[in-house]
Amino acid sequence: MFVPGRVSLAVPAPYTVVDLGTLEEGNSIVVRGLNNNGEATGASVSGHGHRGFVVARGRIDRAGVRAGGDHSVVRGINDAGDIVGSANTLTAVRAFRASRGGALQELAPLPGDSASEAFAVNTRGDTVGFSSGPAGVRAVRWTRAGAAQSLGVLPGGRDSRAFGINDAGDAVGAATAPTGRKHAVRWSGGSLVDLGTLPGDDDSEAFAINSSGDVVGASTGARGTHAVLWRGGTALDLGTLADGATSRALGINDRGDVVGTSAVGHGLHAFLWTSAEGLQDLNALIPASSFVLMEAVAVNARGAILVIGRDGSDDDAHDHHEEFPVRVFLLEPQP
Repeated sequence: MFVPGRVSLAVPAPYTVVDLGTLEEGNSIVVRGLNNNGEATGASVSGHGHRGFVVARGRIDRAGVRAGGDHSVVRGINDAGDIVGSANTLTAVRAFRASRGGALQELAPLPGDSASEAFAVNTRGDTVGFSSGPAGVRAVRWTRAGAAQSLGVLPGGRDSRAFGINDAGDAVGAATAPTGRKHAVRWSGGSLVDLGTLPGDDDSEAFAINSSGDVVGASTGARGTHAVLWRGGTALDLGTLADGATSRALGINDRGDVVGTSAVGHGLHAFLWTSAEGLQDLNALIPASSFVLMEAVAVNARGAILVIGRDGSDDDAHDHHEEFPVRVFLLEPQP
């Protein structure tokens, strides 16, 4: 169940913290998409099944489910209010797109496949995700009309998934390399590029791309997982917050602001990275509060940041969202 927030906390620079609501304890949750209107997407999951949602100041809209299904997840939203995600039927999970207030439009899997999921949508309605079946898992781009195009796999690889897309239609995600390891990849102009890993690492994946082609994600090796920014053909290790062993970059805007999450002490803290200030703990950018900001999942063109957190202090920290009520915040930059 999602309990809408009622409090907007006016705070000094640099942010105003807007409480969008609370996902109650015992729910498995997804909070992922954010548009330039401050609308966020996700899903809450209870014993009654999954229900996708769009939430903004003072309101929450529930996504529907398919006939015979009890599951929907909304993972992406554009400025027109088009949403994308997945919903189940009696036999399979299928990707969908829906216009604001409209019915779910199925985004069919590739021929021969049985399931599909959608993760992101751009301004013109192009959607990316993946299709799965006997031949494996393949990244897909769906046009606004719903036509599916396979984005392909790396030579010698079997699987690929697309998680982000920019307005030019460039997509990012992950694909298996010939070695069997997972690598961050970018699709642009009909070409698939292996973005590789940080030096010495084995695996990587990419989650978001901006209009300049900057890509963010994570790279994993023996030392752990580190947030990465791929820019101009170079992979930049964004590091971790103090005392942290792992980090992941989850979102980037056209200014190059990067957001994500980093282990710190007993739990996780949300971070903001900029070229001017480097890696900053978002908890240090707001006044002392009764909650902890754990994961920054998206940042829009205005610099507003979608964050999930929890009540309590680091002494009460956990890494698993379902172990405590999750709060959803929008950090609005001060003028």
